[in-house]
Amino acid sequence: MAGKVFFSVSMSLDGFLVPESMDWLAATPEQRDKDPTLKRSMAQWMEVHAWAFPTRFFRESLKFGEGGEEGPDNDVARGTFERTGASVMGKRMFDLGEISWPEDAPFHTDVFVLTHARRQPWERPGGTTFHFVNDGIAAALERARAAAGQRDVRIAGGAETIVEYLNAGLIDEFSVALSPVLFGRGTRLFEGVDAARIALEPVGAVPTERTTHVTYIVRKR
Repeated sequence: MAGKVFFSVSMSLDGFLVPESMDWLAATPEQRDKDPTLKRSMAQWMEVHAWAFPTRFFRESLKFGEGGEEGPDNDVARGTFERTGASVMGKRMFDLGEISWPEDAPFHTDVFVLTHARRQPWERPGGTTFHFVNDGIAAALERARAAAGQRDVRIAGGAETIVEYLNAGLIDEFSVALSPVLFGRGTRLFEGVDAARIALEPVGAVPTERTTHVTYIVRKR
């Protein structure tokens, strides 16, 4: 039996997946200090993901050494990784990650990148291989399912890619780490979603000191 298709993201309390700009990833510390937008966006991104940084799993996966916190946040992070047999992401997310991920990219599975550009697979240390798919979301998902085997396929992002899969009826469930931070502006997670066709069934809520993890099954309305 094939696994599920899901997404798992961190979101600001006012519904944003990423802040106003992600250009801070490619900026120098001096550029960030001089540009208020870059400085604010970096701080917001750090705040919305702050629940994950202290966990033991985060330290292990980024090879920061021993230590780190156990508990519900760690369980969520580790569980998401362990259930994922392959991932799908949009080209914009890949472009941002290509300049910021470590050489040992943090997936350790096949990753299928939606793009119009043609490019040979890109193998990284630790078992991550990026495959570039030119023929749409259904083709990318079919290849991801084959690569995942009995494990699940994660739609890694960004927001536009997640909404494409939601609107196509291809998402089985999702989890959101709802962080206590307000962005005010940025990229909304559910911008453009076809709400008339989608119904959600809440199946879990885990409050922690830094966030609240909520999980929903997706059904057709």
